[in-house]
Amino acid sequence: MSAKKNHVRLAAVVMAGSLALTACSAGSGGGSADGTASKTGVTLALTGEPVNLDFTTTAGAAIPQALMSNVYEGLVEIDQDGEIQPLLAESWELSNGNKTYTFKLREGATFSNGEAFTADDVKFSIERVKSDAWISSLKKKMDVVDSVKVNSDTEVAITLKKPSNAWLFDMGTLVGAIFDPSGVDDLANKAIGTGPYAIDAWNRGQSIEFATRDDYWGEKPAIQTATLRYFADAVATTNALQSGDVDVVYNMQSPELLSSFESDPKYQVLDGTSNGEIILSMNNKKAPFDDKRVRQAVMYAIDRQAVIDTAWNGYGTKVGGPVPTTDPYYEDLNDVYPYDPAKAKSLLKDAGAENLNITFTVPTRPYATAVSEIVVSQLAEVGINAKIESSEFPAVWLDEVFTKHDYQMSVVLAVESRDVLSMFNNPDYYLGYDNSKIKDLAASADAADEAGYVEGMKKVVRTIVDDAAADTLFIFPNIVVADANVTGIPANSVTEALDLTNLGWK
Repeated sequence: MSAKKNHVRLAAVVMAGSLALTACSAGSGGGSADGTASKTGVTLALTGEPVNLDFTTTAGAAIPQALMSNVYEGLVEIDQDGEIQPLLAESWELSNGNKTYTFKLREGATFSNGEAFTADDVKFSIERVKSDAWISSLKKKMDVVDSVKVNSDTEVAITLKKPSNAWLFDMGTLVGAIFDPSGVDDLANKAIGTGPYAIDAWNRGQSIEFATRDDYWGEKPAIQTATLRYFADAVATTNALQSGDVDVVYNMQSPELLSSFESDPKYQVLDGTSNGEIILSMNNKKAPFDDKRVRQAVMYAIDRQAVIDTAWNGYGTKVGGPVPTTDPYYEDLNDVYPYDPAKAKSLLKDAGAENLNITFTVPTRPYATAVSEIVVSQLAEVGINAKIESSEFPAVWLDEVFTKHDYQMSVVLAVESRDVLSMFNNPDYYLGYDNSKIKDLAASADAADEAGYVEGMKKVVRTIVDDAAADTLFIFPNIVVADANVTGIPANSVTEALDLTNLGWK
């Protein structure tokens, strides 16, 4: 059995989609009796296009979604059950009071530019995350690393400042991506990794085309090409599927359109899990949301189940806090802020914020548009007049809201795995939450044993929810609609990556 990707070949999942013109048609190749046996490629429809190819300096999920697992790999990867599995590392040992990880590395792995993968690349990549070269706020996940020592070409020892429950999992996400030192000069336009695919063409505004690497170190994908096509809206993705221009709509953005596919044997529909939280963001550093009572009023004013039913056709999971059900420290916190308009009005009166006018900056994404309409209606019932201001996503929203923090309220799908501390344990993050209450709690939890980690993180999450730092409206479903003959679509979205390596045809 190959070392690479011992995943169950699950049929079909889809996440955030858009499509674009490509050099080949969907499922290109072929000519068997059923029209599928000779197909050599799979085309997927998405609705969130990368602004560039550099996730080290550019926020947003679209870049790692396209590149992680496919072009870039880490020492470890996260499987469909959320478990850590070896990847570029064959194995590892823990020593020095659970602070030093010694990794035995794969031999024979190369980057797509022909350079050999060695322990020096591991050292370079980790130290680069800690340097000014990385701008992404996720780089904080590597702060716990104290030193990286190259023992040989195939062995590297990484010592942490303290034991950490979270660090090894984080190494299976984008901060753990391994780069070639000679391949980082133009990351915005060129992606060079050890993965099974190389980018064959990037048609900006339309598509990214991947070609299977003949020199890949592990098990090669069953298909020769994979294409991500980007569409402006969800209806266009389903139209493209019905016309045969694409094979898969991943992370479907219009659940109300599912009925036309569910009863048709030509298609498969999957309702997978996701770690993406639909976050109703309140700028904790800007009036009126610098007042905890106003934030709590919003929490009581929102009927989250009604949001799910109205905006997303009943798909999605109500959790009550910024943690998906797949995280080890998840607990149901829906009872903390039940739907209670009278309580919301009372809190607003107490805060002297009755008949409140706010600006609601809504990114141009299907989920955001759908959610914002019901949220505005519910806020109006308690005396909050929210004026919607559309913000082009990703470029404008990332600049104004995420980077400059120039907003009062917004809504966004946060898809980074185990991101609760990234969002709330950093006062400079766009939410502006004062992390003084949770900073020490989080540090103690991370350094504890497994049971202490889980209990400590539950305390962190409860504190965040009690402070009404943001309203997690629901956990986004991972709905996929695909040609019935496509196999190997990952059913769950456990990290940012859309893993294309197991795709194939019956």
